[in-house]
Amino acid sequence: MVAYDENGKIDILGLLPEELEEQILLAGEKKFRAKQIFEWLHVKRVDSFSKMTNLSVQLREKLEKIFCLKSLFIVKRLESNTDNTVKYLYRLPDGNHVETVIMEYNYGNTVCVSTQVGCKMGCRFCASTIAGYKRDLASSEILLQIYEAARDSGRKITGAVLMGIGEPMDNFDNVVNFLKVLSCEQGTNMSLRHVSVSTCGIVPRIYELAEMKLGITLSISLHASNNKSRSEIMPVNNKYDINELLTACRYYFKVTGRRISFEYALIDGHNDKQSDAEELAALLKNFVCHVNIIPVNKIKERNYRSDRKAAEKFRMRLEKLGLNATVRRTLGSDIDAACGQLRREYEI
Repeated sequence: MVAYDENGKIDILGLLPEELEEQILLAGEKKFRAKQIFEWLHVKRVDSFSKMTNLSVQLREKLEKIFCLKSLFIVKRLESNTDNTVKYLYRLPDGNHVETVIMEYNYGNTVCVSTQVGCKMGCRFCASTIAGYKRDLASSEILLQIYEAARDSGRKITGAVLMGIGEPMDNFDNVVNFLKVLSCEQGTNMSLRHVSVSTCGIVPRIYELAEMKLGITLSISLHASNNKSRSEIMPVNNKYDINELLTACRYYFKVTGRRISFEYALIDGHNDKQSDAEELAALLKNFVCHVNIIPVNKIKERNYRSDRKAAEKFRMRLEKLGLNATVRRTLGSDIDAACGQLRREYEI
């Protein structure tokens, strides 16, 4: 995906190997140089052209003129004392900020990345939308969140979730390009089976993603068992209601064979009753799916509340009704690791 910065330079980190090769040939250089450069960018992960030491000085200077090599600056780094979660606030090249979180599991380290600066979706319980939407992230800026987190922490990153600030399906082209670069065998070569993409339910994009058969896990932010309840907390439901959303999910499973994960943020007095559990179980009957129950994060602008005890009770209800359900493990609670909180406090 050929993208340009404000100075008209090509964003080199967002190029796939064949695209980089084409640009290198257009610059009058030998084809093999593209392979060398791609390795410097995505295996050795240098942050400047000057560090590409097996290239001539003249070629490095030419690259500087044609391409931009973006970088992120760590404004704040918080590390949990309880579970080794690390949260970063990054400053982007234009001065905006996004958040990234490294989460440690027994099978490896997963990075939660942001896909936009802010969010347009307006979900009532989410901190990401409060500070406002500014712009989409370039695929290189999504990728850099992983590279910088790995570089700073010294950890090997084995998985990624697109569940940070922003709605991935609202930045579709950049997100798809990011996934292709991330999984490229000449570079990071991360299996997309270790990647989850979350969406609040932009239905047309779910169909597009299904046709691409990328192998990712699709995670649906459902958070309610009927249209009335969902529309009260998620404006997107007024455009794509639950029936349309679930029809798209069935299609995604049919085409890809990948189990759907449904996220359910539990909110006291809103979606936590026995009747809600029964309605949810009926709604997802015959789905090959998993329900991930999330105790809603406290944010000062909203009065939504829940806790792990209530979430566990709701999980047991769903299990009795035949649904596969778990309560999301709470990570980084001592550093407010939920998405949107650090950026909001920094910018407001």
